[in-house]
Amino acid sequence: MTERAADSFEDWLRERLPERGLRGKAAVVVELLLSQPRRASFASAGELAQVAGVNVATVTRTAQALGFAGWPALQLELRARYLSSLSAGQVAAEHRGTGSPSSRSLRRDLDSLALLNRRMDERVLLTIAQAVAAARRTVIVADGSYAAVGLALAHNARLAGYPVAAVTSGDAELANTVSTVAAGDVLIAISFWRLYESTVLAANEAGSRGARVFAITDAASPALANAAEEVVLVPAEGEAFFPSLTAGMAVAQALVAQLAAVDPARTGASIEAAEAMWAKFGLLHRRPATP
Repeated sequence: MTERAADSFEDWLRERLPERGLRGKAAVVVELLLSQPRRASFASAGELAQVAGVNVATVTRTAQALGFAGWPALQLELRARYLSSLSAGQVAAEHRGTGSPSSRSLRRDLDSLALLNRRMDERVLLTIAQAVAAARRTVIVADGSYAAVGLALAHNARLAGYPVAAVTSGDAELANTVSTVAAGDVLIAISFWRLYESTVLAANEAGSRGARVFAITDAASPALANAAEEVVLVPAEGEAFFPSLTAGMAVAQALVAQLAAVDPARTGASIEAAEAMWAKFGLLHRRPATP
């Protein structure tokens, strides 16, 4: 089986099955997920149960048997993987609806943030923050529109006093940067939807060089998940043909807040130094009052 074949929707789901598999009504639910991924991606637990001819409790137990807290958690990753199999035009078609597109987009982002808040494991963010704080340097890989998340994370992490840089401007720069990654470094890969091949490659190469690797994504491929020490799963479904960066940006902000708390004295000194330099360069339109 090739690496790309192993990344198929069916293989992802079957790999999550218990060693002895599932039988009876739970097996019926799994086969429905495999045969009708689109319907499962957008159906409620009640709707899915009705189609499968089971009750809602069976849907919940099946999700738990696959390693999820319940149907909403399973559906989140299932839908992310389904959408990643579609073209941009097909994704846009899936999201056509009634009412204002801007209002639908805002509601979806609010729902994503609420879901992120419920499922986020703060211990994972602490692990990443401590790794960044202890690293010789941290490289953030984020391309395309995802670069916005990487740039914000790198900018604020540097203000917090840590050597963090984002690589966002092409494969040549990425290749040159990864060629210098070594043990003692950290690489954070940020990619959503269909994932950038270069990001997955960079994560694997950094890991092979002894760096600690972390990923922020909506549905990690096996190649990315296997390279990463921790994977932060972020709801990224948008309302149009592109993924939403709202929840990803929230994770970046939460990670910086955690990083700033690792060594408050270091962060405080870094911010004071930055403030002094901002004043010297006359950068700010509004300046803090002199005590």
